[in-house]
Amino acid sequence: MRGLLVGRFQPFHAGHLEVVRRLRAERPDAPLLLGIGSAEQSYTLENPFTAGERFEMIARAVQEARLDRIEVVPVPDIQRHALWVRYLEALLPPFDRVYANNPLTELLFERAGYRVERPPLVDRNRLEGTKIRALLADDRGWQDRVPPAVARHLGEIGAPARLRLLRSASPRPPAPGSP
Repeated sequence: MRGLLVGRFQPFHAGHLEVVRRLRAERPDAPLLLGIGSAEQSYTLENPFTAGERFEMIARAVQEARLDRIEVVPVPDIQRHALWVRYLEALLPPFDRVYANNPLTELLFERAGYRVERPPLVDRNRLEGTKIRALLADDRGWQDRVPPAVARHLGEIGAPARLRLLRSASPRPPAPGSP
């Protein structure tokens, strides 16, 4: 049976790839399902990439890493936590365990009777999506934080320019003391 790892993968970075490697090594005979969370979100500072772009990042990275038995599926949000697990059961192929580091995700799946495991976060201080997106917007120091295949893809789709544009278009919090 499959394991399920849901993430936004904005972008799919080196920490994600290392977790996938470890999960595949632990259960080499079981497929691993990667759910692209918030699949309907794109072109925002928090979610700059489309589900298709994230799918391509993952596909290229796992192919380059020679990892097999990885299945990638989009997972649009439904904004109804009480229904989310049942929604995923209807949307996805069968899975028997869930890998999560989000307390709400853990709670929801445990309450539905799933085995939930917490994969270790890899170099979280350096490999964190918000930081990587900020570095992309500055177009400096981001390439070594993503797999080489993802770095090439981000260059092809003009990710640094997109992140700069999204950052400049985002509302800024008011300065202290301003009305």
